[in-house]
Order: sequence, then structure tokens, then C-alpha cells
Amino acid sequence: MMIGTRPLINNFPRGDLRAFIQLLRPHGCPPLLLGARNKDTAMIDLYTWTTPNGRKISIALEEMGLDYNVHPIDIGKDEQFSPNFLAISPNNKIPAIVDHDHGVSVFESGAILIHLAEKTGQFLPKAPNDRAKVLEWLSWQMAGFGPMLGQLNHFMNRADEKLPLAIQRFFDESVRLYKVLDKQLAGHEYVAGAYSIADMAIYPWSVVALGPIQGGSGESFEHVAAWHERMAARPAVAAGMKIPATS
Repeated sequence: MMIGTRPLINNFPRGDLRAFIQLLRPHGCPPLLLGARNKDTAMIDLYTWTTPNGRKISIALEEMGLDYNVHPIDIGKDEQFSPNFLAISPNNKIPAIVDHDHGVSVFESGAILIHLAEKTGQFLPKAPNDRAKVLEWLSWQMAGFGPMLGQLNHFMNRADEKLPLAIQRFFDESVRLYKVLDKQLAGHEYVAGAYSIADMAIYPWSVVALGPIQGGSGESFEHVAAWHERMAARPAVAAGMKIPATS
């Protein structure tokens, strides 16, 4: 049953959901891939691509030990605009998930991370003060760090016209944000203290941009670099950064 273009997934019995979700895959999408563990028992469908925002969720699923299936959404081929994908992600952005345990679809990476953390009771503290720290750094990534690095990449590498003022604006703000992160990590092993969904959100963006930002600014960001090493050493992070696989 559907209203408009968004399916009322709660109206589907669990057994029917697994068949129904196949209808949401964009026409011509690559074959469904196995994520963690056992696809026959997987209750999470992950719609993603090879971007920092997508890698946040595959890292979280790996860290939380959840079974999941991977549905690559090739944004280079505009698959994110498929009506079937828009049914679960109306903002036409990856990532998105369907959680068959709860009969719900979730889009926006921050919302997905919170949903998964609350579902599993992992990586988001229950103590109010500790929880607030994780959520404030998650919000910092969502509202500033990711968007600024994304805009810098656009104006430096993708825009048809090079606009020096725009490039300088977003570069300077990116350097400022790295300084904020570096200062925080000077006194913490992980961003909010204990390892959390905040680290999972920030790392995929930080690791791809640090080298160019170091080179352009002359800053070492030594605490960020050391944190990258700790993150990369985690098996679940290494696995999540490879999903979806590229040929």
C-alpha cells in the first residue's frame, strides 16, 4: 500500500517486506551485494554509494555486527532519482536503509546512525552528559565539516568555472574546522571520549581530505592524523570503507 510515492512499510508483514523491498531497487541497478555476515538473515537493506556519507553507515553496520544487504545506488548514473529510490529517500540522497525488524525506512546519515545506535544499544551513551557530547559532534559533522569539505571539493575539482573567492572561502573554513577537530583530539582518544557514532560520521570525510588540507595550509593536524591511524586499525572500519565494492 502506498500514499503518494512513499510506501507505508509498516503495513507489510515482515515476510512480505523482504520481497517488497526488491520493488524499490532502481531499474538497471547492479545486483544486490552481500554486506556483513549472512544475507539470508539480514534485516537491514542498505542503499549506498562510494562516498563519505555512504561509508558512515557501512562502518556502523560492521561495528554493530548487524547483518545487512547492500544495494549500490550509482549516483554517477543518476540512480538516486529513480522513483523507487525516492520512495525511501525523498531527498534523492544516499545513504538510506530499510530496517525490517521495525518496518521502517530511514534516510539522512545522521538519522540512520542514531537509529542503528538506539536499535543495538551501542556507540551512543545513555548517560545524558555523554550522550550530549556524541550528538554535538555528530551534529558538527552534519552541519559543518561535511558540507564545507563537499563545497571545497566542488569548487576546486568539479565546477566548470574556477571561482577563487569561493575556493578560498571554503578552504579557509575547512582549515578552521580541522583545527577544531585537532584540538578536540589532543585530549581524547576518540572524538567524544569513548568510540561512538560521532567517529563513524567524521572519519570518512576527514580521511579523504586531510592530505590536501595539510598540503595547502602547512598545518600538520597531528592529532587528527593519529586518530586516523586508530580508526584505520579497527577491522570494522576497514571493512566498512570498502562498501560498496568498486570494480
